[in-house]
Parts: sequence; C-alpha cells; structure tokens
Amino acid sequence: MGTGPVKNLPFARSEKIDMEKRRLGRTGFEVSALGFGGGPVGFLGTEQDKVTTIVNYLLDNGVNFIDTAAGYPGSEEALGKAVSHRRDEYVLVSKCGQAFDDLEGDAWSAQVIEQTVDRALRRLKTDHLDVMLLHSCEQEVLEKGEAVEALVRARDAGKIRHAGYSGDNDAVLYATGLDAIDVVETSVNICDQVNIDSLLPEAKRCDIGVIVKRPVANAAWLGVGQQPGFYANYTTSYSERFEAMGLDLADLGGDGDWAEIALRFTLAQDGVTSAIVGTTNPENAKRNIEVAAKGPLPNEVTVAIRSAFARAELTSGEAWLGLR
Repeated sequence: MGTGPVKNLPFARSEKIDMEKRRLGRTGFEVSALGFGGGPVGFLGTEQDKVTTIVNYLLDNGVNFIDTAAGYPGSEEALGKAVSHRRDEYVLVSKCGQAFDDLEGDAWSAQVIEQTVDRALRRLKTDHLDVMLLHSCEQEVLEKGEAVEALVRARDAGKIRHAGYSGDNDAVLYATGLDAIDVVETSVNICDQVNIDSLLPEAKRCDIGVIVKRPVANAAWLGVGQQPGFYANYTTSYSERFEAMGLDLADLGGDGDWAEIALRFTLAQDGVTSAIVGTTNPENAKRNIEVAAKGPLPNEVTVAIRSAFARAELTSGEAWLGLR
C-alpha cells in the first residue's frame, strides 16, 4: 500500500499530467507508457536517497512500471529499499540467466536461473515478480529449452507471474512464438528500427507485451564522449547512425529537443507497450513524464525519421540490426 509522496522532493506532484496506460499483452496488466529502467542507477552507483526520490516521484505521477536486472549491479537492492513498501502500485520486471560468482550453476542453466529468481525476491523485498525475463541469451539457448522451462517452474511456484525474454533480431522473434513467453523486451528508437517492422507486428499478432529498452538511443546526438559508463558498448554505433541519418530539428518542425523527439518517436510505434527510461537525475525524471504526456509524435514526423533511417542504412551497405 502506498504511503504518499516522499518528503523533500525537489518538485511537487503534478496533478495535471494523466499518464497513458497500455495493456501489456496477454498478461492483462495495464502499465504506463513511460516506465523506469533500473540500469543506470545500478551501473553508475547512484546514492540510495536519490534512487528513492526518483522512483517515488515517478510512482506519485502515474508511472507504474519498473524494470531492473540481476546484471545491473546494486539495482535490485536499491529499488527494493526505495519502493517495496508500495509494491501493489507497480508492475515489477527483472532479468536473469547469466552466471554470478555468488551463485552455483552455469549461465542459462536451470540451477542459476532458480537461484537468481530467489535472490531477486530477497533483494526487491517482494514475494513475487510480475515478469522475469531471460537476459539477452542467444536463440540456441531458447531452442534448448532448459532456461525457459526454469522460468515456467518459477511461474508455477508463484515466484513470478509471467515469463519473458529480452533481446533483439531473430532471437526475440523466436521468443515471441514460444507459448511460455508472455512479454519481450527489445530495442526500438530513432537509431535502432529493425524491430519495428519485424517484431512489433508479430508481437501484436501473438498478444505479447513489448517493453522497449533504450528508447532515447542513449542520447546519440550528444556523441560518444558525453555518454558515460556502461553505455559505451553500443553508443558508438548509435552515434554513427544518427550522424549518417542527417536529421535536423528544424526539418522535423522544431517541436521540442532531441530527447523529446526520440522518446515520442518510440511511443508512436504501434505495438510498443512501455518505453523504459533510466535516469539518475530527478529533474530528468520530471522532464520524461512531461514529454510522455505529450503523446506520440505526429505521423509525418515519424515517417520522416523512418525514411532517414532507411536511406542511411541503404547508403551504409549493411543491415542495421538491433543492438543488444
């Protein structure tokens, strides 16, 4: 049960913003179009007080979707401390599958998945996860079946409500066709568009909930030097793609900055349920809510961005696949 707004927030709850809710596929959950991604607060070692402020502010203002992972150092623990007392107010997602020094078992084994689920429950201070995702394993792992079956057992035991998969390209398409998978998480943004045409229609046909990671393309317009921490493994590609696309704000109507254009582009894609944005800055959390409240981009702007991506990809001479 909620306890109301956290004291000493740098800004008050906004009574004017009505956060859009979308159906998370066949799970039946109604979740906010804007979700919170717990990667940055883990990888960047954010202070607990700041995590508590940010996430409680988001909950107070209609965001009811929180995404984290065993592989985000400290994220599950920080979120458990910040909002476990409000557990009935949000849909909670974590991810598993990798091997860890403090757990027994090989990556993607039933043993390590079972232990990771149990550990997530302890860290997040809850008796169940609404969704547990396999975290970017190869398609061969899905085909083998052991990892998916481990999630099914966790579901049948009441530890998780739904099983899912996080990944891109052919692997996420394969996962979408599995009976046990109810939710997928994948990349959709101005610099990462392959899943728009391949995954989203299939997910909609199968009634699969779609969570979008990196919806603002990790601020590709800033260049690699201004994107700190764990983003370095794919920000180079995003920055190169953005430059090649040759986009200009003035050509897109000049409505908003690039961060706004990027988030609203992702929210405009048919089949996207929730776009998760991670931040360590309370002011950015407030801004994200304001942007999401504006709704999807106008169709003509979305078409212009999609056309720029298609032209740049063709000119590059190679397929621009989804980045994991």
